[in-house]
Amino acid sequence: MENQHSVIGAKIKSMRETKGLSIEEIAERSGLSVEQIQSIETDQNLPSLGPLIKVARALGVRLGTFMDDSDALGPVVTRAADREKQSTISFSNGAADARRHMEYHPLAQQKAGRHMEPFIIDINPEETPEYQLSAHEGEEFIYVMQGEVEIVYGKDTYSLNEGDSIFYDSIVKHHVHGAPGKSAKILAVVYIPF
Repeated sequence: MENQHSVIGAKIKSMRETKGLSIEEIAERSGLSVEQIQSIETDQNLPSLGPLIKVARALGVRLGTFMDDSDALGPVVTRAADREKQSTISFSNGAADARRHMEYHPLAQQKAGRHMEPFIIDINPEETPEYQLSAHEGEEFIYVMQGEVEIVYGKDTYSLNEGDSIFYDSIVKHHVHGAPGKSAKILAVVYIPF
């Protein structure tokens, strides 16, 4: 299954260059370091959604612009069989060794002008997860399809099992990961006002 890291990094670099912006300007506008921007553009590390949202805002585009395949204006149907054939997007958990702990299966890549990003996410097990909390504008909804997940939200940690869901404001620092040593599959919908 093809991975989209280089596609996203290349799109970000292309958009930045088209707009005549330097890496330093994007770093300043996004609040990220020059090294983080370079790492994203060169496919060394695809961070969690929070930093990507900051880059999107710095470029004046929707987050979905980095993942778009085409521009369908009507409804977009993603069949289960087709979803398995589509490329996935893996994000690191913010750890120094940039392990890929989540595989995102976008469900609406073809929908133009969207403000919600729906994903099926496979969370790979980690015995001792190291993660960094992130915050961004918007809201998130998570429904646990399989397994058990933990959501750190501010100072609280919520454990969710199969069939459980959570809806929260993503402006509060948060992190989603599997329970220690366990894998999980979730439906996640991220809303980002533009």
